[in-house]
Amino acid sequence: QWLSDRKKRALQKKDVDIRRRIELIQDFEMPTVSTKIKVSRDGQYIMAVGTYKPRVRCFDTYQLSQKFERCLDSEVVTFEILSDDYSKIVFLQCGRFVEFHSQHGHYYRTRIPKFGRDFSYHYPSCDLYFVGASSEVYRLNLEQGRFLNSLQTEASESNVCDINPVHFLFAMGTAEGKVECWDPRTRNRVGLLDCALSSVTADTEIEGLPSISALKFDGALNMAVGTSTGQVLLYDLRSSHPLIVKDHHYGLPIKSVQFHHQLDLIISADSRIIKMWNKDTGKIFTSVEPEYDINDVCLYPNSGMLMTANEAPKMNIYYIPVLGPAPKWCSFLDNLTEELEENPESTVYDDYKFVTRKDLENLGLAHLIGSSLLRAYMHGFFMDIRLYHKAKMMANPFAYEEYRREKIRQKIEETRAQRVQLKKLPKVNKELALKLIEEEGEEQQISKKRKQKNLPSLLKDDRFKVMFENPDFQVDEQSEEFRLLNPLVSKISQKRKRKLKMLEELEAQGQEEEEEPEGKASDAESSESSDDEKGWVEEVRKQRKLLRQEEKLKRQERLKEDQQTLLKPQFFEIKEGEEFRSFKDSAKKQKLMKKTLEDRLKLEEKLGTLNVSDTTVGSKQATFKLKKSEQQRKQQEAEKQHRQERKTLRRSASHLKSRRGRGRLFH
Repeated sequence: QWLSDRKKRALQKKDVDIRRRIELIQDFEMPTVSTKIKVSRDGQYIMAVGTYKPRVRCFDTYQLSQKFERCLDSEVVTFEILSDDYSKIVFLQCGRFVEFHSQHGHYYRTRIPKFGRDFSYHYPSCDLYFVGASSEVYRLNLEQGRFLNSLQTEASESNVCDINPVHFLFAMGTAEGKVECWDPRTRNRVGLLDCALSSVTADTEIEGLPSISALKFDGALNMAVGTSTGQVLLYDLRSSHPLIVKDHHYGLPIKSVQFHHQLDLIISADSRIIKMWNKDTGKIFTSVEPEYDINDVCLYPNSGMLMTANEAPKMNIYYIPVLGPAPKWCSFLDNLTEELEENPESTVYDDYKFVTRKDLENLGLAHLIGSSLLRAYMHGFFMDIRLYHKAKMMANPFAYEEYRREKIRQKIEETRAQRVQLKKLPKVNKELALKLIEEEGEEQQISKKRKQKNLPSLLKDDRFKVMFENPDFQVDEQSEEFRLLNPLVSKISQKRKRKLKMLEELEAQGQEEEEEPEGKASDAESSESSDDEKGWVEEVRKQRKLLRQEEKLKRQERLKEDQQTLLKPQFFEIKEGEEFRSFKDSAKKQKLMKKTLEDRLKLEEKLGTLNVSDTTVGSKQATFKLKKSEQQRKQQEAEKQHRQERKTLRRSASHLKSRRGRGRLFH
């Protein structure tokens, strides 16, 4: 997008990606937005409607160009091609208008009572069935040229409709999430499906009542229904339960549902993505996510070509060879796709290097941010590859020498690996590594006897590699938890330390073969293990005593440090609304905090704020009163004073009334 025209022309000569771009149909676009796209039954003409201004464009596939364009008075909701070619077209428009076009252009225009949303053509009777913002389905007979009696449904509004191509059953999707099926011969309803209830499964999360947004028949018995919450339901007309429920997981209304019979696929699309999935298992075959929102999807018959109408001027054409061959008017696509698979080429971005802000700082090019030499993209920038190499050479001129040394070192290491090597222990957690090696040897002996498979070692596992390389993972043997959980670790660690010293001595001498230190007899080892089991409690006690002594020493050191430190006066600001009394309260609080819980409870019992009593079960029951703040105390005093004043006023008022009554009686 940010390349100059000259650069683009230069790229076209040498770049394969740009040369591969094919414009199948010339000017296959709309001025602003395309809303619907359809193919004629003979496959020669592709018709699309869009805005702005409202228009219809017809493209001839044999000529690979536009055949004609007609502007309309209002936007098109949907349209239908009644003939095999473009000679008979019906448009349903926004202003309740139904417009008929013939081969030469506009033919006739009429109006329906309510706003329409979709319509279908019934070929045996030449009837058009209109559904929309009404409970009625309007019927317009094209042979007689007049409206017939409408079908009265239970729905408040209807969104979509379709007629089965085999037995001509009429189905309509309602705003309440139901599908009503009608027989056009008797004009009676023959079935009702509650798709809103069936679309809600354990895995789906929906907001609001799902309404029907797409409807399509497949053969005599299958029907696919799309909901406004992003679910696609596949039905067998003989059952009221769906065969499969597929969720798009976007929560967007399903715009279109198509069937691909060669591979038994269903192609469903919402405004964001086109999904192709198996109608028997629901397994995803592939998906296409265009750059702009989708309005409609059209599958070219008996091929692997898809066309989309989007919220952009350009209408997209996708060719997927797995779905089927290319149409006969663009059969050269098959040869091109085969060549593309055989000759993979480099991308356009080989001339540019993507760098982050941190990379620019390391190279010393942070001052170029905002200039024409850097193009912002996502979390970094694109820069010319030649500039990048020059900056890298200047920032680190010895990079090649370091790279050469590293390569030589790797080669030497590879040759050393072929020699007989000593058992090298890692730098971090040497004792733990030695323990694992010993346990691994014992397990190998046991597995050989029992003829079992050897388990993988932690030293060879990449997931635990960092534990023997990073010093942050070093086991602290002096910690309290380690010493209490491993009371016998001292004896075992002493043995391992001896072994480690011997191994280090062998490595220093440069011996090629490592001789293991002679161990004790098996009887001696068994006696040692029995002694260890007996002295386990004593070891724990010793460790606890040592820990207590260490804590005492630490406390003494802290006291010495506290005595040596000089205290400086500190000033504190008093909050608004609080009164400063003295430092006595804080001193009392500190003294109370130093006392034990028993002493504090006794003190509160004396003050009357706490009451401790024994219960019948044998446990203790404590009741206490919360201390009131100064503000609460003042508020309570003011309320008490207010109540007293009201009482005195009431008494004086009653006294006056009694005196007046007596005066009247006396009079």
